[in-house]
Amino acid sequence: MAEVLSQSQIDALLNSMRSGGDEAKQEEKQPEKKYRKYDFTTPRKFTKDRIKMLNGIFENYTRVISSRLNAQLRTNCEITVESIEEQKFYEFNNALMEGDVLALVDTTIHPREEGGQDIIAEDPVMVYLSTSTALGMMDRMMGSDEESQHEVPMGYAYTDLELQLYELLLKDIVSLLGSSWENYVPITFEYNRTQVNPTLVQLLNLDETVVLVDMRLTFGGNEGRMSVVLPGNMLMSVFGEVNRETMGRKVTSEDNSEEIFDQLRDSSLEIIAALGDTQLSLSDIYHLNVGDVVDLGRPKDSPVFLQIGGYQWFTGRMGTHKKNMAIKIDEVCYSAEQRSE
Repeated sequence: MAEVLSQSQIDALLNSMRSGGDEAKQEEKQPEKKYRKYDFTTPRKFTKDRIKMLNGIFENYTRVISSRLNAQLRTNCEITVESIEEQKFYEFNNALMEGDVLALVDTTIHPREEGGQDIIAEDPVMVYLSTSTALGMMDRMMGSDEESQHEVPMGYAYTDLELQLYELLLKDIVSLLGSSWENYVPITFEYNRTQVNPTLVQLLNLDETVVLVDMRLTFGGNEGRMSVVLPGNMLMSVFGEVNRETMGRKVTSEDNSEEIFDQLRDSSLEIIAALGDTQLSLSDIYHLNVGDVVDLGRPKDSPVFLQIGGYQWFTGRMGTHKKNMAIKIDEVCYSAEQRSE
């Protein structure tokens, strides 16, 4: 004989089915949490704070060279930082083409501390200007007013005259790079040479960590790209000097604070104890005599206010100490509202 379920068992079964269906729906609605993949074989060398610092430096740099190029190209030039990312040098090198040209820049770091020796970076900073952008700038420098994008064939090779103009243009751009670093550490960037066909020369170790700064340029109907490659070893020297200066500033500020407090400890301030205040007419004040009583409108055991520099800092009680009138401090007025009462 088949087992017959009671009404309570049927209700419990239906409820479990309903709840089970709801849980299944909830599980379906909840999206799968995505986690960022981390490559342990190539860990990041620079923190987000350092990348953010570089972003601020190059945002300032784009404003400086934008105003300079406006005058040189006789047109409005807009430059924006598109991305700043850490990568291996081979990733940048593999993206270069046979006809591309790089500007190699020497870097010298000048410590602010007295007696510090200049640090000369072994690896050069590289500046890349896309071929169409460079040719468009050269045309504007030579007097052209054409407002159109230059079409450059694949594998285009610069002429000797174009290389001379390229060097003049990049020397001016590179000379302004140091001004954007002054808030952190003095650095001198000096144009070294122009490298034609950089894919045939090993400028850096292919596995060297670099920071690639990509900028977009727009001027006179032309749109192109400019990139600055900062070697990892150079940046480590720069950040080390920044850390050293930051620690030095902290120590200096602590020393100055001690000197300031030493001077303040010997200074004197007038303290006024006020039991209360009242208003009298000039005639009442004129007729005051010894023994007269002035009503302050406060009980005799009311707290006394101690004022320093016109502000109330403490409250206390009237009393005596070694046969002298004295005030015992009861409360310190920490907030500005209490001090202004």
